Amino acid sequence: VQLQASGGGLVQAGGSLRLSCVPSGTFFSNYDMAWYRQGPGKERELVAEITSGSTTTYADSVKGRFTISRDNAKNTVALQMNSLKPEDTAVYYCNAVQFLTRRSYWGQGTLVTVSS
Repeated sequence: VQLQASGGGLVQAGGSLRLSCVPSGTFFSNYDMAWYRQGPGKERELVAEITSGSTTTYADSVKGRFTISRDNAKNTVALQMNSLKPEDTAVYYCNAVQFLTRRSYWGQGTLVTVSS
């Protein structure tokens, strides 16, 4: 499974970005998908998850601002990020976990920088 993440960039505080992740080489609907991030000097943390059944989970720090979604027909998972804050600055990673075997795959990361 290969994961191609895109959509990162530089944005001012209060702005929005939309990240996309396109897995290839697999049956996308059989995977739980998630976005993680790693900020400067911080550990990688879960931002949002959407299961194969489309149940969503969010980190408290992003609830109400970020929305994760998936389109199984287009093999795409997206993270809509609104009301961005400087503390959202991080490399964002797409993650896929096969829902039966729990084997995990990672994308290469996309940098989001939020200026104050």
